Amino acid sequence: MDLSYEADSPLAPPVELLEQLARYDWPFQDGGQPQGSLPSTSFRKLSDQRGRPIFLQHSIPVMTEEMARNALLSFVNSRCCYGNRAAGELVIQDLRQQMLYRYRLETFSESRLSEWTFQPYTNHSVDGPTKGASPKPWDIKVHIPPMFQEETKKFQVPHSSLVKDCHKCQGRGRYKCSGCHGAGTMRCASCSGAKRKAKQSRRCQVCSGSGRKRCSTCSGRGNKNCAICKGEKKLLHFIQLVITWKNSLFEFVTEHHMNFPEELLVKVRGENIFKDENVMVYPIIDFPKQEISLASQRGIAEHSNALAGRSRVLQQRQTIELIPLTEVHYWYHGKTYVYYIYGLENKVYALDYPERYCCGCTII
Repeated sequence: MDLSYEADSPLAPPVELLEQLARYDWPFQDGGQPQGSLPSTSFRKLSDQRGRPIFLQHSIPVMTEEMARNALLSFVNSRCCYGNRAAGELVIQDLRQQMLYRYRLETFSESRLSEWTFQPYTNHSVDGPTKGASPKPWDIKVHIPPMFQEETKKFQVPHSSLVKDCHKCQGRGRYKCSGCHGAGTMRCASCSGAKRKAKQSRRCQVCSGSGRKRCSTCSGRGNKNCAICKGEKKLLHFIQLVITWKNSLFEFVTEHHMNFPEELLVKVRGENIFKDENVMVYPIIDFPKQEISLASQRGIAEHSNALAGRSRVLQQRQTIELIPLTEVHYWYHGKTYVYYIYGLENKVYALDYPERYCCGCTII
């Protein structure tokens, strides 16, 4: 965010504050990563990754007819407009099970953004430049949230504050009501200010014959409390440090060559066969499925390019999961149909299930 304002802008910080903060570390106003943010110990940890066993044993049970039928029955019973007779009577003709690999890379990073802001001044002590030099954005120590949990926090930079009259009310704490223009009353809407309604001799009952009513906007006071300074007349200007912890995600799933929507795989669990977590991780180069190795190299490169110079990487984690996907061909009442079972939860996708009573359900 741009920390500069036009000198005559009402939002501009006091000139004397700008002069006193001239040495503040503005180059990092875009949240840029300070030089040397990756300590030497991180490189030692990276080298330690070499030589570690990479791939773990895995075993996912082979899909049987009983498992396939039970999965479909569970799916059908959870839908209000699906009958379960077809699921119980259908004849399973073929089970085609595939194992898909899902590669995920998570990069947990921290970015810091400096911005001018203000708040009503309530006569508390002012921590201004006279009390010392403001610390640089990356020198301010804060508590880091748990790894891979996103969060945003805002902090007032020490020794960056100064008080200035409110630009909205010019230091008065109140301003003229825009509804009644300071009069406190408005023309009666019922009689249009005539004190009597048209073609009636008696006085207007709404305004009691005065032709005016109390302004509802300001409750008849003629002015309103300033919404900017909350009636305090002055504003405390200071530099605010916004720290954002973000978890960037790269994901890749190997092809399955089935008529199955890939987006459904995002929310299901797979069996974890590989996990690598460190300050920075190496690309996988020797996985049996070359697509996974290429995805690892591509994901790490993308995150590196996206975060370089803007954020500090705190931790990375890459995993490989094995996701079962089974295509079930079955026969029912002279026709053949297909449904799919996917994930360790044995979720079902049945687009053309034969026993449906309405079309108002989402089929997932």
